[in-house]
Amino acid sequence: MAGQHPDFIPPARPIIGEAEIEAAVRVLRSGKVVQGPEVAAFEEEFGEFVAGRHCVAVNSGTSALQLTLMALGFGPGDEIIVPSFSFAASANAVRLVGAEPVFVDIEPGSFCVDPEAVAAAITPRTVGIMPVHLYGHPAAMDRIMAIAERHGLAVVEDAAQAHYASLHGTPVGAFGAAGCFSFYPTKNMHALEGGMISTADAGLARTLRLLRNQGMEQRYANEIVGANMRMTDVAAAIGRVQLGQLGDWTEQRRANAKFLDSAITGMVTPPVADAAKHVYHQYTVRVRGNRDAAQARLTELGIGNAVYYPTPIHRLKPYLTQDGTPGPWELPETERAAAEVISLPVHPSLSQADLERIAEGANLAGGAR
Repeated sequence: MAGQHPDFIPPARPIIGEAEIEAAVRVLRSGKVVQGPEVAAFEEEFGEFVAGRHCVAVNSGTSALQLTLMALGFGPGDEIIVPSFSFAASANAVRLVGAEPVFVDIEPGSFCVDPEAVAAAITPRTVGIMPVHLYGHPAAMDRIMAIAERHGLAVVEDAAQAHYASLHGTPVGAFGAAGCFSFYPTKNMHALEGGMISTADAGLARTLRLLRNQGMEQRYANEIVGANMRMTDVAAAIGRVQLGQLGDWTEQRRANAKFLDSAITGMVTPPVADAAKHVYHQYTVRVRGNRDAAQARLTELGIGNAVYYPTPIHRLKPYLTQDGTPGPWELPETERAAAEVISLPVHPSLSQADLERIAEGANLAGGAR
């Protein structure tokens, strides 16, 4: 990239090592490349990370969300509560099944959905809640599950950014009716591309397996209308290698975040809720001054950074009302976060020298005007 700092620290760095390459080549040589033994093994091994739940591998995190909502029978006329401070896929999955997202505000510390806002948004049309474990911090699942149980609602966890995160010792993806993970290359672990659904309900798992494979379990014996959202065995083989390293990578991310917490004084560092295990998909700070100036200064210093997410979902074009306005939503914490956040590098490939540069740069950028 022209003009890029010679010692640029990227905001994320997908890991593709020799083990991943060898796994992919092994599968290609086997000739069993789609929905085969590697996928089955990956599902079983991932299940160990989500309290032994049934796991169903699919081709993306968005597919995981969409298929789960389909399997639960949600559709036109239904409302699903979703935070607006998230990637658009959270709400897109709701719209893709014909249901309507109801946007609610977030807690300022965790950036995750506010349970009080969830409770206040429930109507007779509400059928589900989709908490997003944003940036790798678990949402307040104990409170959300209590609300859901009180009202008879399904909880679908969007855990796309939170592999290995937990609350009170329970892993994300093991609270609700289902948990949905993404294996996009920039995630804490990847499969080049892919997704996983976890559920304790064997019947739901079977429906998900049918839906991902044209509605059939036996070839040409279609039972329901389904889609083609299968995971390839190449992706699963890479995912299995990555899964074996996820624990070490997570601890490195947490150690990197701990150093940044101690060294950054010029920006507001991310707090962690009691009993929460944050896995730092992103290390997201708040800038109290001029964010554009802070980003420009960080870039000048060769420190990769990004804003996730500058525009809340309820302000994106597909979710505006017919007259082009954002609708009735009052989401002050969402708006404030969208205006203040910057994510800094925290990935496990960082050296100590990198971390020191990031902290120094954040302190300098925090005063930029």
